[in-house]
Amino acid sequence: MKRYNLLIVLLLLIFNLTTAQKKGSPAADLSILKDTKSKIEATVPLVIQHLQTIATKEGDNNIVNNGKIALGKEYGILESEWFLYRNNMKNCILNNSSKKAKKCMEYHNNMFRGTMINYNNYITNLTRKNGYLGVDGDTKFDFKPADIATKLSEAYFNAHEATGRMKADQKRDFLGQTMSDDNKLTPYAQLAQ
Repeated sequence: MKRYNLLIVLLLLIFNLTTAQKKGSPAADLSILKDTKSKIEATVPLVIQHLQTIATKEGDNNIVNNGKIALGKEYGILESEWFLYRNNMKNCILNNSSKKAKKCMEYHNNMFRGTMINYNNYITNLTRKNGYLGVDGDTKFDFKPADIATKLSEAYFNAHEATGRMKADQKRDFLGQTMSDDNKLTPYAQLAQ
């Protein structure tokens, strides 16, 4: 009888080890947060450079100054939404059953996607070719809201499944990392110098 118990325990241990490291098993990788942060921050110098080109052509530095103020407002909206998004996604996973967590995450992902689309429309219209005063050049941004939102959604859904294999304290620690300063957007004043 004891041999069978030992065999069952060994089989369970082997099963747990293989399912935890299964190839198709979702990984708890939220590195997309840093990637998203970088892509958002990279838009600011590109827009300011475009504004500077216009100001130089027209000999009017007010174009850059007023443009920086307007861009700062748009960036500020995205910055606050980025904080709320990360916090809401963390809370969706920690405070809900599996089914409710998925609905909660889908909702917040769609909200953040909409905010990114609004920001992208603003910077694209501001810097498009044949735009303001006919300044040549078409600024290319590595900022695609739909792609970013999809990758963020996949990462959080995978993290949700991975946290199902964690204890409560491990979950809190793991998801708490999403709110670290490493994932926080650099303030606009620093980027716009």
